[in-house]
Amino acid sequence: MLDEIFNMAEVNTKVDFTSSVLTIVIAFVLGIVISYTFMKTSKKEASPQGFTLTLVMLPAIIAIIILLVGNNVARAFGLSGAFAIIRFRSAAADPKDISYVLFAMAAGLSCGCGLFGYAALFTAMLCLFMVVLNKTQFGMSNVTSKLLKITIPEDLDYQGVFDDVFEKYTEGYELRKVKTTDLGTLFELVYCIRIKEDINQKEFLDALRCRNGNLNILLSMNTDVASY
Repeated sequence: MLDEIFNMAEVNTKVDFTSSVLTIVIAFVLGIVISYTFMKTSKKEASPQGFTLTLVMLPAIIAIIILLVGNNVARAFGLSGAFAIIRFRSAAADPKDISYVLFAMAAGLSCGCGLFGYAALFTAMLCLFMVVLNKTQFGMSNVTSKLLKITIPEDLDYQGVFDDVFEKYTEGYELRKVKTTDLGTLFELVYCIRIKEDINQKEFLDALRCRNGNLNILLSMNTDVASY
């Protein structure tokens, strides 16, 4: 019985209605499993509904493409030309999202080739791996990058003025942007910093306030520092 399930790999040029429906249903179910795993292993703010729905539909779409192409070379070239003109305007928010997209595509490809048993097996294994990696927080750093904006008066030389404070309270820092405000009377410095785990943030901000004349300081907790 298992051999029959795992060896249904022949793709015919003629599409059979019953097997096609079965292929699409299985691919859709696997997409739900993959999407559910993504939601459970990602932060809530990093799981938009559009992307989770895409993970649900993507295996079924890939399976349909494989069913339509079959062994027809002309169809394959036609579909490749059609997909070449598609432009995706939304970038992946997290590099891990790309792995889920490839995961969903692989599941759909397996279903389209008739390898239902292998598709289910690989989906279960990879979902289990993702859950284990998420639970163990594999690859997660002990320090988190944050965005720090400091306003200073125009007569204060910002080069190196906060270096000793940063070396005491942070694991690393980088000046990302400098701009003038209030008609050039003030400077706004934008830093990307990694605060030490056992540091009191209020003491850190107080030390900065002593240097910038008690002007505005903004420490962002959940900001994408890559855009600065």
